[in-house]
Amino acid sequence: MKTEIKHPVPPFNEETAKLKVQMAEDSWNSKDPVKVSKAYTVNSEWRNRTQFINGRAEIVEFLTEKWNNERHYKLKKELWGFKENRMAVRFEYEFQDNDDQWYRAYGNELWEFDENGLMQKRYASINDLKIEESNRRL
Repeated sequence: MKTEIKHPVPPFNEETAKLKVQMAEDSWNSKDPVKVSKAYTVNSEWRNRTQFINGRAEIVEFLTEKWNNERHYKLKKELWGFKENRMAVRFEYEFQDNDDQWYRAYGNELWEFDENGLMQKRYASINDLKIEESNRRL
């Protein structure tokens, strides 16, 4: 079996940590659940709001449903801190639901990577704010 590697790999420095965050932002903005799932270990553990998601198959299922319900999704991530194989990231994203209501979601994520640069743990705390389309920033 071929070992999967997702560069950059830990331990991170400021440059590689920022690159990893930008790569995650770009991947999520593709809205391609399979592509996004490839950045995570096959048995990755997530907490997303109140949901617990385990493994790539559940990640793909979760993201497929998410982007079916969150139209015009646009995400921005920012590195807040890092140490060795862990990162803290703040983010915001905007989307329109199926009733045409716009939202801005704010949150923080804690990430942990394995030695091959695949994310093995992702814990996200997220809050939604209803906004008018004229108040969009992203």
